[in-house]
Amino acid sequence: MPNLKPSIPYPSRCDNERRHDQANEQIEKFYEIFKEMSFKISFTDALMLMPKFASTLKALIGNKEKLSEMARTPMNEHCSAIILNKLPKKLGDLGKFLIPCEFPGMDDN
Repeated sequence: MPNLKPSIPYPSRCDNERRHDQANEQIEKFYEIFKEMSFKISFTDALMLMPKFASTLKALIGNKEKLSEMARTPMNEHCSAIILNKLPKKLGDLGKFLIPCEFPGMDDN
């Protein structure tokens, strides 16, 4: 006699959906925990802990003449326009884009 019990189509799909939902829940929980975290670290300490910037920062601090030389580096019109928030009306395609951001608490000393 043939098996008359219908089988569930694609049983692995249900497992995959359940795992996907569990992963999404875990991501949401992690995001909530991450949002509540805060770290008290100075900007210079953070730079020193980043290997990419640490060697550059150490070299600049160690060589004060070069540091003072860099302090007097003239800026071209595009850089000064960015710093002064006075961008020209239209520039050609530079192949780059700017992401405006603020660092809250950086002015507090």
